[in-house]
Amino acid sequence: MPIAPGQPALIAVAVATLWAQPAAPGPEDRLALGVPSAIREWVARLTNDIRANGLKGRVRSQCLLGTRVEVKQVADGWAEVACPSQEVAGWVPLDQLAHPADGDSSGTEYLVTATATAVRDEPGGDVAVPGVTLGTRLRVVGEGYRGWVPVALPGPRQPGWVPQRDLAAEPAAELTPPSTGTVAAGLDAVKLAQQLLEIPYLHGGVSAYGIDAPGLVWIVYRQLGIDVPRFGEGLMASGEAVDFEDLHPGDLVFLEHGGDPRTPAIMAERGQTDLPEVVFSSSVYGKVVVESLKDSELARITACRRLPVKV
Repeated sequence: MPIAPGQPALIAVAVATLWAQPAAPGPEDRLALGVPSAIREWVARLTNDIRANGLKGRVRSQCLLGTRVEVKQVADGWAEVACPSQEVAGWVPLDQLAHPADGDSSGTEYLVTATATAVRDEPGGDVAVPGVTLGTRLRVVGEGYRGWVPVALPGPRQPGWVPQRDLAAEPAAELTPPSTGTVAAGLDAVKLAQQLLEIPYLHGGVSAYGIDAPGLVWIVYRQLGIDVPRFGEGLMASGEAVDFEDLHPGDLVFLEHGGDPRTPAIMAERGQTDLPEVVFSSSVYGKVVVESLKDSELARITACRRLPVKV
Protein backbone atom coordinates (compact mmCIF):
# COMPACT_ATOMS: atom_id res chain seq x y z
CA MET A 1 0.00 0.00 0.00
CA PRO A 2 1.54 3.34 -1.02
CA ILE A 3 2.23 6.19 1.40
CA ALA A 4 -0.76 8.54 1.26
CA PRO A 5 -1.68 11.97 2.67
CA GLY A 6 -3.37 11.95 6.04
CA GLN A 7 -1.55 8.83 7.21
CA PRO A 8 1.20 8.31 9.75
CA ALA A 9 4.55 7.03 8.57
CA LEU A 10 7.95 6.19 10.05
CA ILE A 11 11.39 7.33 9.00
CA ALA A 12 12.97 4.20 7.48
CA VAL A 13 16.60 5.38 7.09
CA ALA A 14 19.16 6.21 9.75
CA VAL A 15 18.89 9.97 9.15
CA ALA A 16 16.34 11.63 6.87
CA THR A 17 16.81 15.28 5.94
CA LEU A 18 13.69 17.47 5.85
CA TRP A 19 13.98 19.73 2.81
CA ALA A 20 12.10 23.00 2.31
CA GLN A 21 10.77 21.71 -1.02
CA PRO A 22 11.51 18.83 -3.43
CA ALA A 23 13.57 21.18 -5.63
CA ALA A 24 15.80 22.24 -2.73
CA PRO A 25 18.46 19.49 -3.02
CA GLY A 26 21.13 19.92 -5.68
CA PRO A 27 23.34 17.33 -7.39
CA GLU A 28 25.77 17.51 -4.47
CA ASP A 29 23.00 16.34 -2.12
CA ARG A 30 22.15 13.04 -3.80
CA LEU A 31 23.90 11.01 -1.07
CA ALA A 32 21.40 12.35 1.47
CA LEU A 33 18.42 11.28 -0.65
CA GLY A 34 19.06 7.56 -1.05
CA VAL A 35 18.19 4.39 0.79
CA PRO A 36 20.29 4.04 2.81
CA SER A 37 20.95 7.73 3.43
CA ALA A 38 24.72 8.26 3.32
CA ILE A 39 24.72 11.28 5.65
CA ARG A 40 28.33 10.89 6.81
CA GLU A 41 29.60 10.86 3.21
CA TRP A 42 27.29 13.72 2.21
CA VAL A 43 28.49 15.97 5.04
CA ALA A 44 32.13 15.11 4.34
CA ARG A 45 31.80 16.37 0.76
CA LEU A 46 30.26 19.72 1.70
CA THR A 47 32.42 22.77 2.29
CA ASN A 48 32.25 24.58 5.62
CA ASP A 49 30.46 27.49 3.95
CA ILE A 50 27.78 25.25 2.45
CA ARG A 51 27.25 23.47 5.77
CA ALA A 52 26.91 26.79 7.61
CA ASN A 53 25.22 29.00 5.03
CA GLY A 54 24.43 27.15 1.82
CA LEU A 55 21.77 24.94 3.42
CA LYS A 56 19.85 27.85 4.95
CA GLY A 57 16.44 28.11 3.37
CA ARG A 58 16.87 24.62 1.89
CA VAL A 59 17.05 22.32 4.94
CA ARG A 60 14.55 22.51 7.81
CA SER A 61 15.86 19.74 10.10
CA GLN A 62 16.53 16.01 10.19
CA CYS A 63 14.66 13.03 11.64
CA LEU A 64 16.21 9.84 13.00
CA LEU A 65 15.28 6.23 12.25
CA GLY A 66 11.84 5.27 13.53
CA THR A 67 10.60 8.84 14.06
CA ARG A 68 6.83 9.05 13.60
CA VAL A 69 5.69 11.66 11.09
CA GLU A 70 2.36 12.66 9.54
CA VAL A 71 2.12 12.71 5.75
CA LYS A 72 0.64 15.99 4.49
CA GLN A 73 0.95 15.54 0.72
CA VAL A 74 2.69 13.37 -1.86
CA ALA A 75 4.12 14.56 -5.20
CA ASP A 76 6.58 13.11 -7.72
CA GLY A 77 8.32 10.65 -5.40
CA TRP A 78 8.38 13.04 -2.45
CA ALA A 79 6.26 13.41 0.67
CA GLU A 80 5.72 16.50 2.75
CA VAL A 81 5.67 15.36 6.37
CA ALA A 82 5.08 16.99 9.72
CA CYS A 83 7.33 15.89 12.58
CA PRO A 84 5.41 16.56 15.82
CA SER A 85 8.38 15.80 18.08
CA GLN A 86 10.28 18.71 16.54
CA GLU A 87 7.31 20.91 15.56
CA VAL A 88 8.66 21.14 12.01
CA ALA A 89 7.61 20.06 8.53
CA GLY A 90 9.55 19.36 5.37
CA TRP A 91 9.91 17.13 2.33
CA VAL A 92 11.58 13.70 2.23
CA PRO A 93 11.91 11.14 -0.57
CA LEU A 94 9.05 8.64 -0.40
CA ASP A 95 11.57 5.79 -0.31
CA GLN A 96 12.79 7.02 3.08
CA LEU A 97 9.38 6.39 4.67
CA ALA A 98 7.62 3.21 5.76
CA HIS A 99 4.17 2.34 7.06
CA PRO A 100 3.99 1.65 10.81
CA ALA A 101 3.88 -2.10 11.39
CA ASP A 102 0.51 -3.53 12.38
CA GLY A 103 0.04 -5.56 15.53
CA ASP A 104 2.46 -5.98 18.40
CA SER A 105 3.93 -2.81 19.87
CA SER A 106 5.42 -4.46 22.95
CA GLY A 107 9.02 -4.14 23.98
CA THR A 108 11.20 -1.64 25.78
CA GLU A 109 12.55 1.54 24.23
CA TYR A 110 16.30 2.05 24.32
CA LEU A 111 18.58 4.84 23.17
CA VAL A 112 21.58 4.40 20.90
CA THR A 113 24.57 5.58 22.94
CA ALA A 114 27.27 4.78 20.39
CA THR A 115 28.24 7.58 18.03
CA ALA A 116 27.13 5.27 15.24
CA THR A 117 25.99 1.68 14.92
CA ALA A 118 24.28 -0.52 12.34
CA VAL A 119 21.14 -2.64 12.45
CA ARG A 120 21.79 -6.09 10.98
CA ASP A 121 19.48 -8.77 9.64
CA GLU A 122 20.74 -11.29 12.22
CA PRO A 123 23.38 -11.30 14.97
CA GLY A 124 26.63 -10.47 13.19
CA GLY A 125 24.86 -10.67 9.83
CA ASP A 126 24.45 -8.33 6.87
CA VAL A 127 23.75 -4.64 7.48
CA ALA A 128 20.05 -3.79 7.13
CA VAL A 129 20.26 -0.12 8.21
CA PRO A 130 23.73 1.47 8.28
CA GLY A 131 24.72 4.65 10.06
CA VAL A 132 22.22 4.59 12.94
CA THR A 133 23.32 7.47 15.10
CA LEU A 134 23.52 8.62 18.69
CA GLY A 135 20.13 9.42 20.23
CA THR A 136 18.06 7.13 18.00
CA ARG A 137 15.28 5.38 19.90
CA LEU A 138 15.02 1.65 19.19
CA ARG A 139 12.46 -0.74 20.66
CA VAL A 140 13.97 -4.00 21.90
CA VAL A 141 11.44 -6.75 21.17
CA GLY A 142 12.96 -9.97 22.48
CA GLU A 143 15.75 -11.77 24.27
CA GLY A 144 19.35 -11.06 23.45
CA TYR A 145 21.73 -13.53 21.83
CA ARG A 146 25.49 -13.47 22.37
CA GLY A 147 25.68 -9.72 22.87
CA TRP A 148 23.04 -8.84 20.27
CA VAL A 149 19.45 -7.73 20.86
CA PRO A 150 16.48 -7.73 18.45
CA VAL A 151 14.89 -4.35 17.67
CA ALA A 152 11.73 -3.35 15.82
CA LEU A 153 12.27 -1.73 12.43
CA PRO A 154 9.95 0.48 10.34
CA GLY A 155 8.06 -1.45 7.68
CA PRO A 156 8.07 -5.19 7.04
CA ARG A 157 11.71 -5.86 8.06
CA GLN A 158 11.26 -7.48 11.46
CA PRO A 159 13.33 -7.59 13.54
CA GLY A 160 16.83 -6.20 13.17
CA TRP A 161 19.76 -6.86 15.48
CA VAL A 162 22.01 -4.36 17.25
CA PRO A 163 25.02 -4.87 19.56
CA GLN A 164 23.71 -4.60 23.11
CA ARG A 165 26.73 -2.47 24.09
CA ASP A 166 25.51 0.27 21.74
CA LEU A 167 22.21 0.73 23.61
CA ALA A 168 21.12 1.99 27.01
CA ALA A 169 17.73 2.07 28.65
CA GLU A 170 16.06 5.45 28.45
CA PRO A 171 15.96 7.25 31.81
CA ALA A 172 12.58 6.58 33.40
CA ALA A 173 12.62 8.95 36.38
CA GLU A 174 10.05 11.71 36.63
CA LEU A 175 10.69 15.06 35.03
CA THR A 176 11.21 17.67 37.72
CA PRO A 177 11.29 21.46 37.58
CA PRO A 178 14.73 23.02 37.34
CA SER A 179 16.37 23.62 40.68
CA THR A 180 19.78 23.91 42.27
CA GLY A 181 19.51 20.19 43.11
CA THR A 182 20.00 19.12 39.50
CA VAL A 183 23.74 19.66 39.19
CA ALA A 184 24.42 15.93 38.63
CA ALA A 185 22.11 15.84 35.64
CA GLY A 186 23.77 18.97 34.30
CA LEU A 187 27.18 17.34 34.55
CA ASP A 188 25.81 14.40 32.56
CA ALA A 189 24.70 16.83 29.87
CA VAL A 190 28.18 18.36 29.73
CA LYS A 191 29.81 14.93 29.43
CA LEU A 192 27.51 14.00 26.55
CA ALA A 193 28.15 17.31 24.80
CA GLN A 194 31.90 16.86 25.13
CA GLN A 195 31.63 13.46 23.41
CA LEU A 196 30.46 15.35 20.33
CA LEU A 197 33.40 17.76 20.15
CA GLU A 198 34.75 18.14 16.60
CA ILE A 199 31.50 16.90 15.00
CA PRO A 200 30.96 19.08 11.89
CA TYR A 201 28.52 21.95 12.05
CA LEU A 202 25.56 21.27 9.75
CA HIS A 203 22.63 23.63 9.37
CA GLY A 204 19.53 21.58 10.27
CA GLY A 205 21.60 18.65 11.53
CA VAL A 206 20.72 16.49 14.54
CA SER A 207 23.09 13.54 14.13
CA ALA A 208 26.65 12.63 15.08
CA TYR A 209 27.56 13.20 11.41
CA GLY A 210 26.65 16.89 11.46
CA ILE A 211 24.76 19.05 13.91
CA ASP A 212 23.69 22.65 14.40
CA ALA A 213 23.68 24.61 17.65
CA PRO A 214 20.11 23.87 18.84
CA GLY A 215 20.50 20.34 17.45
CA LEU A 216 23.38 19.74 19.87
CA VAL A 217 21.15 20.70 22.82
CA TRP A 218 18.30 18.60 21.40
CA ILE A 219 20.40 15.44 21.04
CA VAL A 220 22.23 15.84 24.37
CA TYR A 221 19.04 16.19 26.38
CA ARG A 222 17.41 13.42 24.34
CA GLN A 223 20.16 11.15 25.69
CA LEU A 224 19.00 12.11 29.17
CA GLY A 225 15.43 11.10 28.27
CA ILE A 226 14.25 14.70 27.94
CA ASP A 227 12.61 16.09 24.81
CA VAL A 228 13.38 19.80 24.47
CA PRO A 229 12.36 22.21 21.69
CA ARG A 230 14.32 21.70 18.50
CA PHE A 231 14.95 25.36 17.67
CA GLY A 232 16.49 28.35 19.41
CA GLU A 233 13.34 30.38 19.94
CA GLY A 234 11.65 27.44 21.66
CA LEU A 235 14.68 26.73 23.80
CA MET A 236 14.79 30.35 24.95
CA ALA A 237 11.29 29.91 26.36
CA SER A 238 12.00 26.56 28.06
CA GLY A 239 12.75 25.94 31.69
CA GLU A 240 13.41 29.00 33.79
CA ALA A 241 15.61 32.04 33.52
CA VAL A 242 18.77 32.10 35.64
CA ASP A 243 21.25 34.84 36.35
CA PHE A 244 24.66 34.59 34.72
CA GLU A 245 26.32 34.45 38.15
CA ASP A 246 24.20 31.43 39.12
CA LEU A 247 24.91 29.26 36.07
CA HIS A 248 25.50 25.55 36.69
CA PRO A 249 26.95 22.94 34.33
CA GLY A 250 24.28 21.90 31.83
CA ASP A 251 22.52 25.26 31.83
CA LEU A 252 22.00 26.97 28.49
CA VAL A 253 23.76 30.19 27.54
CA PHE A 254 22.41 31.97 24.46
CA LEU A 255 24.96 33.98 22.50
CA GLU A 256 25.04 36.28 19.51
CA HIS A 257 27.20 34.11 17.25
CA GLY A 258 27.56 34.08 13.51
CA GLY A 259 24.74 36.61 13.21
CA ASP A 260 22.27 34.55 15.27
CA PRO A 261 21.41 36.06 18.68
CA ARG A 262 19.72 32.80 19.75
CA THR A 263 22.73 30.47 19.42
CA PRO A 264 22.48 28.05 22.38
CA ALA A 265 25.56 26.78 24.19
CA ILE A 266 25.80 24.32 27.07
CA MET A 267 27.54 25.66 30.15
CA ALA A 268 30.48 23.39 30.99
CA GLU A 269 32.34 24.95 33.90
CA ARG A 270 33.96 28.11 35.10
CA GLY A 271 37.64 28.39 34.34
CA GLN A 272 40.40 29.80 36.51
CA THR A 273 39.26 33.32 35.64
CA ASP A 274 35.72 32.44 36.76
CA LEU A 275 34.51 32.87 33.18
CA PRO A 276 32.34 30.05 31.87
CA GLU A 277 33.43 27.47 29.37
CA VAL A 278 30.64 26.51 27.00
CA VAL A 279 30.16 23.72 24.46
CA PHE A 280 28.30 24.56 21.26
CA SER A 281 28.14 23.79 17.57
CA SER A 282 29.69 26.80 15.88
CA SER A 283 28.79 27.91 12.37
CA VAL A 284 31.92 30.10 12.46
CA TYR A 285 34.40 27.38 13.48
CA GLY A 286 32.52 24.74 11.51
CA LYS A 287 32.31 22.17 14.30
CA VAL A 288 31.35 21.50 17.91
CA VAL A 289 33.81 23.35 20.15
CA VAL A 290 34.43 24.16 23.79
CA GLU A 291 35.29 27.79 24.38
CA SER A 292 35.97 30.02 27.34
CA LEU A 293 33.94 33.21 27.12
CA LYS A 294 36.14 36.26 27.28
CA ASP A 295 35.16 39.56 28.91
CA SER A 296 34.45 41.06 25.52
CA GLU A 297 32.02 38.24 24.71
CA LEU A 298 29.92 38.46 27.86
CA ALA A 299 27.95 41.35 26.37
CA ARG A 300 26.88 38.99 23.59
CA ILE A 301 24.95 36.76 26.02
CA THR A 302 21.25 37.22 25.28
CA ALA A 303 19.73 34.76 27.78
CA CYS A 304 20.53 32.04 30.33
CA ARG A 305 18.09 29.17 30.96
CA ARG A 306 17.89 26.07 33.15
CA LEU A 307 15.95 23.13 31.71
CA PRO A 308 13.85 20.57 33.60
CA VAL A 309 15.70 17.31 34.23
CA LYS A 310 14.99 13.74 35.26
CA VAL A 311 16.27 12.89 38.74
